[in-house]
Amino acid sequence: MPTRFLLRLAPAALACLFSLTAQAREPLGWVEEGVLLPENIEVKVKMDTGALTSSLDAKDIQRFQRDGQHWVRFKVELVDNKTGKEVVSELERPVLRNVKLRGAGGVDHRPVVQMTICIGQQRYDEQFSLRNRSKMLYPVLLGRRTLEHLGPIDVARTFTTEPSCQADATP
Repeated sequence: MPTRFLLRLAPAALACLFSLTAQAREPLGWVEEGVLLPENIEVKVKMDTGALTSSLDAKDIQRFQRDGQHWVRFKVELVDNKTGKEVVSELERPVLRNVKLRGAGGVDHRPVVQMTICIGQQRYDEQFSLRNRSKMLYPVLLGRRTLEHLGPIDVARTFTTEPSCQADATP
């Protein structure tokens, strides 16, 4: 008898827990504003369930060695939403791994680096593959590895929150 009672109670408890979780975090839109930290680069971010790894628009990608490790230097060129002016930042990051992607255009090898991005009031340390996305509408795609940390996405909404992370906050 107690086992049957617990089995009947479990779905109700899960529904209650899901309801509390959903109330605690409003869904994000399929496009949001974000900030790359610590450089404070404002970016438009598209949620992309079709990609596993997140992707960042990077130009002039140069690989080099530092202290026996593989590093990459690249430029992030974006138009500031508020001023309309182009912002260019040169960044350097250690290469975590390389990805090999096959598509209609052939094979593409991309470095993957760790970046911190602020969405809403949360900071996320995530992996981003680097690629020239200048012909794309959104400079940042957040893939499934990142989306699993963000919570629900409402595909009917955009720009539901503004990034407001503290500069010295930890992720």
